[in-house]
Amino acid sequence: MGDHLKDDALYSGSINHMQQQSNRMCRIIEDLLLLSKIEGKEKRDRPVEFVNMPALIMMLKKEALVLSNEQHSIHVESENIQWLQGDENELRSAFTNLVSNAIRYTPPGGEITIRWYQDENKNVCFEVEDSGEGIAQNHIARLTERFYRVDVGRSRSSGGTGLGLAIVKHVLNHHDARLIIKSELGTGSIFRCEFPFKLIRE
Repeated sequence: MGDHLKDDALYSGSINHMQQQSNRMCRIIEDLLLLSKIEGKEKRDRPVEFVNMPALIMMLKKEALVLSNEQHSIHVESENIQWLQGDENELRSAFTNLVSNAIRYTPPGGEITIRWYQDENKNVCFEVEDSGEGIAQNHIARLTERFYRVDVGRSRSSGGTGLGLAIVKHVLNHHDARLIIKSELGTGSIFRCEFPFKLIRE
């Protein structure tokens, strides 16, 4: 009887492990397909529709609260800039990647702030700041490369595909925007998406 229980536990553990790996491979394939789709549109016409940014940011906060499971303080600082010309699905994917990364790499009890504002140069910025462990300077320039990982073991265990920031970069390219990363070890990170003023509908 005891041997059967041991066998059942062994098989159950193996099946769970295979299921996790299968799910991870599905996520990688989905991200690769999305990345390919975005890259195919980069050289063509820019998006013409307008996205309700305050509504999108509120949705991102709700998703962040669920993902955090009340382990982090989630804040939103949003200026009254209503409409951004862009592809809503692409922007949602990019912003979701930034918010989920902040939660994934910030220890419980930390803070995450989502910002939407206009800077001194009239660019409009979507920004995610966290109080996590930060990133060493030698990694920052390579973060948007496909499958580049600062910490391979931790990235895999957290469920990441290694494609999130590559997706962010190409979404921003499609919107004539750019990604700015500011981080130091021990001081957290800021990921800022800067969109040109021409994309605002006043």
